[in-house]
Amino acid sequence: MKALRTLLIATLLGASATAALAASNPDVGGAPMFEDKNIIENAVNSKDHTTLVAAVKAAGLVETLQGKGPFTVFAPTNEAFAALPAGTVENLLKPENKDTLVKILACHVVAANAMAADVNKMAMDDGGTHEVTTVGGCKLWLSVKDNVVWIKDEAGGMAKVTIADVKQSNGVIHVIDKVLLPKM
Repeated sequence: MKALRTLLIATLLGASATAALAASNPDVGGAPMFEDKNIIENAVNSKDHTTLVAAVKAAGLVETLQGKGPFTVFAPTNEAFAALPAGTVENLLKPENKDTLVKILACHVVAANAMAADVNKMAMDDGGTHEVTTVGGCKLWLSVKDNVVWIKDEAGGMAKVTIADVKQSNGVIHVIDKVLLPKM
């Protein structure tokens, strides 16, 4: 009983800390993020997401991510893309690889507005890990450790949310440090 009470208190404190941090939108990539702008309108201003923006444009997903939503986007940084094997990004951006690029990018989007506190609650309710299906049909497994959201992809990779709860007019962005990959 004491362990359950301690776990409940820790969960509440974690959610409170997350809520306090989300009170104002963080800057991303040196640019302010505005709650009244959509995902694309904000992402194009982040110097840390130029590769993601180029990929979204090449995949023809700009209009989708400007849509009503809600969307939760796990947004890999330029460094995350750079960590892929040499030549991967360049190959994905070729017109003949558009279907693969769309599949990978769609595995970073969930059709919901899931703030970090929501992810924390879902993971706790599911025994520590919550499974979600992305708009691309991929499965992701979300967990929280030390108030940090972690995402496991179908290929077994793990991404860490480095900036959570960047509110958008059509959802939320969580900046991540790895590119999420579908099972190929």
